[in-house]
Amino acid sequence: MTQQFLTAIYLTTLAGLATTIGSIIALFYKEPTPRYMAFTMGFSAGVMILVSFVELLQQGIKSIGFTYGHIAFFSGMGIMYAIDVLFPHDYIMEKHNLHRHDDAVKDRLKKASVFVAAGIAIHNFPEGMATFAGTMKSTDTGIAIAAAIAIHNIPEGIAVSVPVYASTGNARKAFLWSTLSGISEPIGALIAGFILLPFLNDTVTGFLLAAVGGLMVFIAFDELLPISHSYGKEHLSIIGVITGMMVMALSLAMIY
Repeated sequence: MTQQFLTAIYLTTLAGLATTIGSIIALFYKEPTPRYMAFTMGFSAGVMILVSFVELLQQGIKSIGFTYGHIAFFSGMGIMYAIDVLFPHDYIMEKHNLHRHDDAVKDRLKKASVFVAAGIAIHNFPEGMATFAGTMKSTDTGIAIAAAIAIHNIPEGIAVSVPVYASTGNARKAFLWSTLSGISEPIGALIAGFILLPFLNDTVTGFLLAAVGGLMVFIAFDELLPISHSYGKEHLSIIGVITGMMVMALSLAMIY
């Protein structure tokens, strides 16, 4: 295995296990306030939107041209749409009062939390492949993708951990489920490494990066921004988006 291969697996693992950060936040901050969630979801969306348009799509266009770069970009959006339809997941902490203790609510939460964890794990799988492909192109690109995905995974960790803890009262179980939902990312990277690695050239990598850009934009617009707006806290959503974009722009500026 080359050093670049190991770096790709390492970055993907870090990005995936960012769900554990969300889990820790959830255990210490069991009911995130609407203001916190509105800003955080907006921040995550801003990070993903900027890195997709500024870094990933541009890398794809540079490698395979304007037309094919955009075909790949919209293909990524289509793939994510198909995954979303086939394996839907909800941030169910929006939909339930987690402090109600009747058994019916706990049973619903317990079942729903399994589906949320499974859905997020499936959504994380192509993200792992994306980080791997980006890192094989260049370490700087891999770091940018991993950072964006890691930030996105923090609220996902909260989304898994809160309902599990609310339904079971078991902090270890909540942490475990959150961690497992993120492990699918390095698994996706390993599969990409052992199956796609022989075929990775500038053309294939360019197509993958542009497609990943589309995938991440879809997540930002279809999941993160609607969830952020659902908390209805004035302009915190757009403030989060702008802040996320600024942070990502500064991080890219340091790389370049």
